[in-house]
Amino acid sequence: MSIFTPTNQIRLTNVAVVRMKKGGKRYEIACYKNKVMSWRSGTEKDLDEVLQTHSVFMNVSKGQVAKKEDLLKAFGTEDQTEICKQILSKGELQVSEKERSTQLEQMFRDIATIVAEKCVNPETKRPYTVNLIERAMKDIHYSVKAAKSTKQQALDVIKQLKETMQIERAHMRLRFILPAKEGKKLKEKLKPLIKHTETENFDQELEIVCLIDPGCFREIDELIRCETKGKGTLEVLSLKDVEEGDEKFE
Repeated sequence: MSIFTPTNQIRLTNVAVVRMKKGGKRYEIACYKNKVMSWRSGTEKDLDEVLQTHSVFMNVSKGQVAKKEDLLKAFGTEDQTEICKQILSKGELQVSEKERSTQLEQMFRDIATIVAEKCVNPETKRPYTVNLIERAMKDIHYSVKAAKSTKQQALDVIKQLKETMQIERAHMRLRFILPAKEGKKLKEKLKPLIKHTETENFDQELEIVCLIDPGCFREIDELIRCETKGKGTLEVLSLKDVEEGDEKFE
């Protein structure tokens, strides 16, 4: 005896649902568990590893597929893969309270780990421990946002922690060699972007070893490339200017 299954129904198991309301209707996509946050953080780039199917649903649990005319009206396209991407990035992940709590706890720890890796105490140049950063985040009552990447939230946390403790991004150490002709003029433009100049030699060329905030790297790189028309060189000597030693400042 065969069981009749309507053609607009698809049954899925072990599914994570992402939901979005648009044009007064609810649209859902079926994803693999634990993959939605990986996609949003950028660690997973293969859409097929995230989506169980490229279909858009009205209701995943009932297997009800959305009608093409409804999708066209709401999203302005019938391309289900593109619609899936929209829902994946902007929709709300449907999880149980226990799953949500576990997910937020893990994100909280991941954010603290990123902050500990990227920052130091500016007085001692020593890194903070992850546990200390976690305690500091709790002290400022930081609330994790499930839909925002941990990297972006780590940058937000650093800004907020600066108001309550001695903390700053660890510096990058750079060496740049500039043609003598453009050297002096370019040095003046680079000066506001440099935290500390360690050595400076002007012979045939201008060579500078310095410390910068990592956030200024792209601007410095573009400035040197454009002003010297590719003749200047920029070398990263170290990613973090941190004092060596096992003891971490607490």
